[in-house]
Amino acid sequence: MYTSKDPLHGKTLQTIVEQLQAHYGWQGLNDRISIRCFGVDPSVKSSLKFLRKTPWAREKVEALYIKSLKIKSFSRDAE
Repeated sequence: MYTSKDPLHGKTLQTIVEQLQAHYGWQGLNDRISIRCFGVDPSVKSSLKFLRKTPWAREKVEALYIKSLKIKSFSRDAE
């Protein structure tokens, strides 16, 4: 059976945002990636809308998710 080595394989943007928000909270996300959708009236819906239209911001969120997977407690939460 083939297993992808890509940590984003099979993960939706919504899942990534929800897991990051659960782990860091909105303030923690805004501290790490200073974008308005995390700092001003944040929600998953508004974040997804912005991230889908803004490739550079989505790349930063995906990079934070990959970095966070290396933290054991986050990895257990993600499974």
